[in-house]
Amino acid sequence: MRQFAFVGLGSFAMSMLERIAEITDQIIAVDDDQARIEHVKEMVSTAYTMNLLDEEAFERVFHDPVDVAIVDVESNGAAVLLVTFRLKKLGVPEIIVKSNSEEYEELLRLVGATRVVNSDREAATRITPLVLSSSLTNFMPISGDLVLAEVIAPDFVLGKTVIETDLRRKHHVNVVAVKHSLQRNVNEEAEGIFNDLDIAYRFQAGDVLLVTGKESDVFVFSGVQKTAEHEKKKVNFSVLLKSMFSRKKQDDTKK
Repeated sequence: MRQFAFVGLGSFAMSMLERIAEITDQIIAVDDDQARIEHVKEMVSTAYTMNLLDEEAFERVFHDPVDVAIVDVESNGAAVLLVTFRLKKLGVPEIIVKSNSEEYEELLRLVGATRVVNSDREAATRITPLVLSSSLTNFMPISGDLVLAEVIAPDFVLGKTVIETDLRRKHHVNVVAVKHSLQRNVNEEAEGIFNDLDIAYRFQAGDVLLVTGKESDVFVFSGVQKTAEHEKKKVNFSVLLKSMFSRKKQDDTKK
């Protein structure tokens, strides 16, 4: 499971954190507001209240490798640039930055941002799946729980036709079209071209499949799995709530 870091807990970061926390708690959260840290500390593995501009504190917190960092600092643009630059120096490969100014987008990319977003919940809904799975290259909610996604062909479909994989029955997803890996490698202009699915075509490594299905099914198909430890923690929390409610009913009855 990938390791996530949230630097600043603005509305965009909170939208993403809440969704990622449904899958894993391998999350570091830092903010200069104690109330925000208190709000998320049960959802993450580590949470710190700190001055985000303190370089020594920053390096102490991020001493272990991080795969994806989400930056949502509700401050001046200079602070966002500095935080992004420090994450880049620390070797974080994917840095997603919330910016309130399109003027800063180019600067943010220059100092290390791999994605810059300017909206909140809608952006979080579309981007969160992309950071949960390296196999997802694009993701779009369509209606209700139905989504459309581009997924790099998983190993278990390679060398098989769409009929042989039986994806609709076994994985509850439908393949709509495919970008052929060979075509993409030979012709760069074909990078974004999907082809109609030929039922006799055997999937190859590097193919990108355009699939539809429920969000949960697309997640599983693309390799996003809730960790057993995370599931256990969620179950234990549920049991605790039921236990507390039961004790409260008994106390009220005695009264």
